[in-house]
Amino acid sequence: MGYRGWMVAWVLALGLALAQQDGGTAFVRFAHLVPDAPAVDILSGGNKVFEAQVFKDVTYYAEVPAGSLTLTVQTAGQNPTKVADVTLRVQAGRYYTVMALGTAATLRAQVVEDRLAPAEGVAKVRVIHASPDAPAVDVALKGGPVLFRNLAFGQRSGYGTVRAGAYDLEVRPTGTTTAVLPLEGVAFEGGKVYSVFAVGLVAGQTLEVVVVEDSYGSP
Repeated sequence: MGYRGWMVAWVLALGLALAQQDGGTAFVRFAHLVPDAPAVDILSGGNKVFEAQVFKDVTYYAEVPAGSLTLTVQTAGQNPTKVADVTLRVQAGRYYTVMALGTAATLRAQVVEDRLAPAEGVAKVRVIHASPDAPAVDVALKGGPVLFRNLAFGQRSGYGTVRAGAYDLEVRPTGTTTAVLPLEGVAFEGGKVYSVFAVGLVAGQTLEVVVVEDSYGSP
C-alpha cells in the first residue's frame, strides 16, 4: 500500500477509535525519535494506520475528529510486541505531534501542541531536545548569539521568528561557547513553520538534528 493509502487508512481508523467526539477536526502526526528502537507500527482501534516507522521518521498531519483518541505503538513485522498506548484529547482546529522519546529501555511518549501560524516573509522555528543522554543545550548562530537557550531532554522552545535564508548554527552545552554539533547551511523559507529535533546519542556519537516543515498536506 502506498503512502496515500496509509493516510486514508489512518484517517478512517482514527475516526473509528474516537470514544468521544467534540465536533470539528484536529490534526495529528507521529515522530519516531528513539535512536536504538526498532521500526514500529501505529494502530488505532486495532487497525494499523502507519507501518514501519523508523528512527527520525516524522509523518505528515492527518485529519481526525476532535475528541478522545488512543494510539497503540507496537514493533513492526511478524510477532509484534506492544510498546505503549498513548491516550490524548485533541481539540478542533489544533495540531499535535505524538513523540516517541528516550531509548528502547526507557521509552516514553510525549504529546506536544504545534502552532501552524506562518508569517509572510519570515520563518517560524522551534527546537525540541530529543537526545536522551545529552545535557541541556543552547542553539546559537555559529560563533554568535544564542537563539534558543537551556533546553533539557524532552523540552521544546517557543517559536522564534527568523528571516528567510540559510544559517550556520551550532548546538552548545548550556552556558558555554563550545560547539558540540555544528549545523551548516540550515535553510528556512519565508512563510513556513519548522520544528528542529535534536536526536541521537552523545555516547554513540550519533547526535544530529532533523529539520521538519510543520505543514498539513501530502508530500
